[in-house]
Amino acid sequence: MSSSRRLVVSSSPPAAAVPRILSPHPTPAYQPTILLPPPLPLPLPLPPLLTPSLTPSRHEGAVWCVSWAHPKYGNILASAGYDGKVFIWREQGSQWQKVFEFALHTASVNIISWSPHESGCLLACASSDGKVSVLEFKDNSMDHKIFHAHGIGVNSVSWAPSTTPGSLVSSSGGAGGVRRFVTGGSDNLLRLWAFDAASQSYKPEREPLSGHTDWVRDVAWSPSVLQKSYIASASQDKTVRIWTSDPAHPGQWTSKVLNFDVVLWRVSWSLSGNVLAVSGGDNKISLWKENLRGEWERVKTIEE
Repeated sequence: MSSSRRLVVSSSPPAAAVPRILSPHPTPAYQPTILLPPPLPLPLPLPPLLTPSLTPSRHEGAVWCVSWAHPKYGNILASAGYDGKVFIWREQGSQWQKVFEFALHTASVNIISWSPHESGCLLACASSDGKVSVLEFKDNSMDHKIFHAHGIGVNSVSWAPSTTPGSLVSSSGGAGGVRRFVTGGSDNLLRLWAFDAASQSYKPEREPLSGHTDWVRDVAWSPSVLQKSYIASASQDKTVRIWTSDPAHPGQWTSKVLNFDVVLWRVSWSLSGNVLAVSGGDNKISLWKENLRGEWERVKTIEE
């Protein structure tokens, strides 16, 4: 496996708005004029798991998201797009091959996210059809769970750390880590999900987190496992909410609001989990930290 850094660039859609029922992303104005080869008739419906020899090795619309799997699983890359499909690519020799295709979503797949490697080789996919799917790769095969998550559409998904805050961190790896994640939707809500071993399914961990008054564009679960759990959410309502849960009061989440003058698009935690980056419609990135009084302060604005 090469040790060189890799950069993957997905389609960057222009700023024109798209009808909300289809996708939270702007509709690419160039899409109707893309020259694609004529579709071939299919004699039988195709299964959701496909090999490179059975289907075209490209998306049939804008690619919204690409994401690398953990290196312990090899050179694995996932892509998702406007066509509602998720592709899994693997580098074999000097060639990249599509090894799996997941095509059970009926609308745009807006974001994909790999779980912490301690939890297994899991990929969560959020779609405008209101559903979330979790793909699990093991022993050269793929299993999946798909379920309804939000009433209108799912715009974002983020995994929790594989260990609970305050617990001892294990370096043994394996698939014994905690499987939890948060989703943000066009219903203005955040929902927390946890894997239930008894039913082998993902179930709501609690009532939805409410407070936003417009679409939740992005969510990010802090990777920190030192004391508290933090989730950041960015919304169309021009606010970021930072949700906090203390191990002394499990299941209880409180939020603090950061107000902006523009619509917000993305939030991202530093690897240590103590700095939050926020991007918005003013072409700026701001960095935030929590002070000793528990208040969040802007420490830097990046404009260039």
